[in-house]
Amino acid sequence: MSALDSIAIAVEVPRLAQEWGNALPILHEIRHGLERLAATGEPTLIDLRAIPFGPGDEARLLERLGRGEVEARIHALGETLIRETAIPAVWLVDFLNAEGERIALHLQIDRIPGLLMTQPEDLAEAPARLDRLLKELAGGGEAA
Repeated sequence: MSALDSIAIAVEVPRLAQEWGNALPILHEIRHGLERLAATGEPTLIDLRAIPFGPGDEARLLERLGRGEVEARIHALGETLIRETAIPAVWLVDFLNAEGERIALHLQIDRIPGLLMTQPEDLAEAPARLDRLLKELAGGGEAA
């Protein structure tokens, strides 16, 4: 037995690394996305389903991001839930299929989530839709 064998060795892994796995780098990516949005107006999309989270990492990340004041639901081919986080311009977008199962989970860094903006096709059709409504009302018919 050498003198080196009598030296006690303890390996310590930083607690933060054990608890955060890939969640902490995502917070840094969000920070860079916010800077990019402020400087250039370019949005950032982070696909959380593509990130190999450790146990509890996703929940921990979402807990840290908190909840903001705005929520929206879109009903099209399943429900999409859009929730503002407590960090301005950081939105959680949760895509569900018709059975209510999650099919995608994104963080979108933007002034407003793209899904909430009127699509060009819908905008182009809007005057005709309103014209039909006005025609029904002028004819004394009840608009649906």
